[in-house]
Parts: sequence; C-alpha cells; structure tokens
Amino acid sequence: MAFKSAISVSFFCLVLSALANGFNAGKIAIYWGQNGNEGTLSEACATGNYDYVIIAFLPTFGNGQTPMINLAGHCDPYSKGCTGLSSDIESCQAKGIKVLLSLGGGAGSYSIASTQDASQVAIYLWNNFLGGKSSSRPLGPAILDGIDFDIEGGSNQHWGDLAKFLKGYGKQVYITAAPQCPFPDAWIGNALTTGLFDFVWVQFYNNPPCQYTSGAISNLEDAWKQWISGIPANKIFLGLPASPQAAGSGFIPSADLISNVLPAIKGSSKYGGVMLWSRYYDVQSGYSSSIRSHV
Repeated sequence: MAFKSAISVSFFCLVLSALANGFNAGKIAIYWGQNGNEGTLSEACATGNYDYVIIAFLPTFGNGQTPMINLAGHCDPYSKGCTGLSSDIESCQAKGIKVLLSLGGGAGSYSIASTQDASQVAIYLWNNFLGGKSSSRPLGPAILDGIDFDIEGGSNQHWGDLAKFLKGYGKQVYITAAPQCPFPDAWIGNALTTGLFDFVWVQFYNNPPCQYTSGAISNLEDAWKQWISGIPANKIFLGLPASPQAAGSGFIPSADLISNVLPAIKGSSKYGGVMLWSRYYDVQSGYSSSIRSHV
C-alpha cells in the first residue's frame, strides 16, 4: 500500500512538473513576408513550430504618405493582389497562432510627425488590418491580432503615441516591438517605457557589443539583464537569425543556444521565448525544428 502511495505521489509530482513546464514554456515568433521563396503563410503555420507569425512589412506610412505594404515576391499590393492572404491568416489563427503586421523594417519610408499623425496612422491600421472596416483592406477581411513595431529609422518621436492609440481599441490588440539589443533602443526606447507593449523581441544580432560570440555569453547576458529589468513589457524574447546567412553577425548554433544561452536566460519570469528572422532562412536551416522542444 505504501509502495502504491509512493508511486501515486511521484506520478502526481511528475504531472505537476510537466504542467509547470508547459505553462512556462517559451514561444517562437517568426517573421514572414520578405522572400517569395519561403513558402506560403499557411505552410509556415502548418509546421507547428511557431506561436506568433509577424507579416513583414508595412514600410511606407506616416507624415502624410499613402500607406503601402511590401511582401516582396509573395503578392502585388498595388493590384490588390495580397487580399488572398486572408484565408492563410485565418488558417493560422484557427491553430491558435497569433498573426501580426510589422511596421517599418530596415528599409522604408516611415515616421510619425505628430500626435495627430499617430492618431491617423492608428485609425488607418485599425480600419485596414484590425477590427475596423474599410473597402480597401490590403490583406482582405481577416482581422490581424496586433501590430509589431520594427522601427529602424525615420524618427524616434511619437511611437509611444501610436502604441497608446492602438491599445485604445482594446486589450485584444497585441502591441509588440523588435528593438536592437543595445539598451535603450535608439528609435523606440522611449515608447517601450510606456508599459503598452505585450512582447518585445530584442534583436541580439548585427550588434557585436551585446550579442553571443562562440563560447562567450557575457555580452548577451549583460544586455538581456538590462532589457528584462529596464522596460515594463509582459515578455521579452531573444531575437536571433535563423541561419548564418540571415544576418551579418550574431547567429547562435542550436547546440550552443540549447546548452549555453537558454539556461542563462530562461530563469527570468519575463522570458518569453525566441524570435527568428526569418521564415525563409528557417526553411533553409531547420533551426526552429532543432530548438523547438528546448525553448
């Protein structure tokens, strides 16, 4: 009887441990949209490897410009050729995957000129990509889950205003950001102090002072500690290239990530998981498949 009780207790402990690990398990976010050879959005979601898929990019908006998406070779927004993505978006969402639209990127023409401009951009995003109504929704009728700020140029002003106006539509709108790892970020550092951002996927690449180099984790770890203590976001993600070709520097081989890097950062309650640039490179490398069960 005592033996059976011991088995029951140990089994119960195993179940509790598994549940705890499940609740604390990290997520994987991926950027999709900047290479026509990366496969469809629905194919990306069908892998089961991703929890967040970020459509990249809306690189033209603000300061009186007509907003325009750019999805590279996937579709032509000028001829309304991207509206067919709605079925892909909805198939992803049916799997429990959150789909967001990323503003900005490394190349583009974007800035917010004033608080009023931020309000206008928020209205445009709400009506054309989120829960509002418009006769010219670039991705069709599907309702995206949120907006990502990948601001790498233009101006560092009024991004907090834009986040505030977007959050004003309700908590169901996720607001995320992809700052560079030097803290604070030069472009959206101020906006990130607002506490309005749900997830922040920090780019720990193309920035040697705060990225991993073979066998040396201290630069990354020091920057990680600044990020988790320095901004009031719900979760912070480790942003990485999905292959050596995906960035100029900062790629972490999966074995190093699993054995050296993740154990050093997963202890934080703010740890959210890993963000990868991008789906195209992940298809080539299989990186997300190799790290999925460890994140």
